Amino acid sequence: MFPARYFVFVLCQVLTFVSFVLMFAWNGHFFWLFLVFAVLSIIGFLDLHQDKHAVLRNYPVTGHFRYLFEAIRPEIRQYFFESNQDGRPFSRERRSMVYDRAKNIEDVLPFGTELNVYASSYGWVNHSIRPKPENHDELRVTIGGPDCKHPYSASLYNISAMSFGSLSANAILALNKGAKAGNFYHDTGEGSVSRYHREGGGDLVWELGSGYFGCRAADGSFDPDKFQKQAANPQIKMIEIKMSQGAKPGHGGVLPGSKVTEEIAEARGVPVGQDCISPASHSAFSTPLELLDFIKTLRELSGGKPVGFKLCIGHRWEFMAIIKAMLQTGIKPDFIVVDGAEGGTGAAPIEFANRLGTPLRQGLSFVHNCLVGSGLRDDIRIGASGKLISAFDIAGIIAMGADWVNSARGFMFAVGCIQSQSCHTNRCPTGVATQDPKRQKALVVPDKAERVANFHRNTLKSLMAFTAASGLSHPREFKPEHFFVREGQRAIMPASSALTWLKKGALLDQAHDIPGYSTYWDMAVADSFEAAKSIEVAKALHHHRSHH
Repeated sequence: MFPARYFVFVLCQVLTFVSFVLMFAWNGHFFWLFLVFAVLSIIGFLDLHQDKHAVLRNYPVTGHFRYLFEAIRPEIRQYFFESNQDGRPFSRERRSMVYDRAKNIEDVLPFGTELNVYASSYGWVNHSIRPKPENHDELRVTIGGPDCKHPYSASLYNISAMSFGSLSANAILALNKGAKAGNFYHDTGEGSVSRYHREGGGDLVWELGSGYFGCRAADGSFDPDKFQKQAANPQIKMIEIKMSQGAKPGHGGVLPGSKVTEEIAEARGVPVGQDCISPASHSAFSTPLELLDFIKTLRELSGGKPVGFKLCIGHRWEFMAIIKAMLQTGIKPDFIVVDGAEGGTGAAPIEFANRLGTPLRQGLSFVHNCLVGSGLRDDIRIGASGKLISAFDIAGIIAMGADWVNSARGFMFAVGCIQSQSCHTNRCPTGVATQDPKRQKALVVPDKAERVANFHRNTLKSLMAFTAASGLSHPREFKPEHFFVREGQRAIMPASSALTWLKKGALLDQAHDIPGYSTYWDMAVADSFEAAKSIEVAKALHHHRSHH
């Protein structure tokens, strides 16, 4: 007769005919059934004769259900099948923790942990049998090296880089108002300072990406005069050069001209309606020495504000080349922010998001060790970012060498994000990551700003309790020996033993032979990001040293 896969299509045609007859023979209300089945029959006919979708040609009418269920698959999983520990990149349990703290709801866990405490990835901090009283002082860190005229006292927990354009106007305004209320900073992202950042009045860290938005010349290069004018804004507390980010290191970007609205063009300093290009690398510098000269220039143009850079660690010799350039010139950044490969973004190629860049723990410990080993650590503060939303996240990453922590997605949850993972579609259901004016109206700024401040305050409150339970007076006292990881199925080791930790000045010793460091140190040179030696030559050099 006909293939079974056509059954629904044929049934629609039959019911179209039947309802047409009944409409005239019995009751005019059958017109509505006729209309429905007629439309379905037309859809089936079009499905059979289109040539773009094989599923629809083989399954006319019913094939559309495949695309419907595929479109709502994340929602079906989240609302009906997801357990407390399921969900990526953040589990339901961790998202609920943020929502509760943002709403000032008690965030307690009944009946014990659902985590597998014997899993190889499980980490923990040991408690003390003599807990300390909770410290209720404001948790802050002073950022600014010897050449900085205006050091900044930053909160231990701040909003990481998210640009206006990636986030909606209402989301930016709510985040910044929350930052002002809670006395912590808001990183602008590379989209520069928008009118909504200024309206909020909160402290800003101006992130300077390869597009130099906010201080961009007509040809896309850095404009020192525009930079100096904007950097004078007292709301801007620090300048952060974006070298790379965790979710898509080494990748540029293009904001299509159709999305470059008047407000975005105003913030970025680009023409309305024209493609807005962020190159993969900077044009203001191309070597480590030039990078440090650029840092010095920015510090002078800003009147002495703290200047640093953010990066996800890639080739180790490249970062070591920057260290050697610091030693050669005496120019040092005031801070370095280490972004882990687990960092987030509105959109990134799958290979970049999944397989490029160093995860935060390894990248952070490497940066910390390089600064300690070169004798520079005392003058340079280290920030860290990458899925850090709880007191344990903060304590653990401080134990690994960070001075403070930034979070993007944690504060996105606080402002209303439900992890629908539709950031790149402009159809964010909560008005957070969209430029659709109707969608972003759903985000009520005063309410969400309060939640942002609540989340910050309650997270640090939990951190103080966590610190006291560990027998410490301040989170800065967390050290590698407090953070435990599981090595294989049997061995349990503190991070101080599981990882390598360099002594002060160790890399300056000509005879050093440190696995994971010495070879890359010999490959690095101050005047280039390129490796000066192959890894085989560098290893041979160490072998020669060890025998003489």
